[in-house]
Amino acid sequence: MKKIKVLDKEFKLAVANKNICSAIENLAVEINNDYADKDVLFVSILNGSFMFTAELMKRITLKSRITFIKVKSYSGDASTGKVMELIGLTENITGQHVIILEDIVDTGTTLSQLYSDFKALKPASLKIATMLFKPQAYQKNLKIDYVGLEMANEFLVGFGLDYNGYGRNLGDIYKAV
Repeated sequence: MKKIKVLDKEFKLAVANKNICSAIENLAVEINNDYADKDVLFVSILNGSFMFTAELMKRITLKSRITFIKVKSYSGDASTGKVMELIGLTENITGQHVIILEDIVDTGTTLSQLYSDFKALKPASLKIATMLFKPQAYQKNLKIDYVGLEMANEFLVGFGLDYNGYGRNLGDIYKAV
């Protein structure tokens, strides 16, 4: 199997683009069905979720809006355990149906803090959609409502996921070897 190199790490294919897009299509169908008669605000977490968000939003047929926030909890290939808010929420979510869009959920630290912060703002409903979920790494009890693909607890790059800022542009998802 072909290997690629991003900075000083080698990676091999984990999920091909067609399988990623198929999983995102399935998420969109589920969300469109669940929120058919509602106005939804999607909150995308940058930087990693930009490709997931773009692909998902092409398939969303609901009355909806989107906004972006930027947080950071990784340095290199490891979680720091601390969530730093770089660009905060600019929308009023009180009384709104909100779906948080995340590229990957591993330990759940970032998402748990965001969920708690958002819940305090009293949205009508608050759900989580993620492109990738690592159940073996997950350390929280927060329900992940919409999961594209479950992955092993491996370091991944591509389709928005990065290694020190590099590799986000890759159309497929690769795992470290």
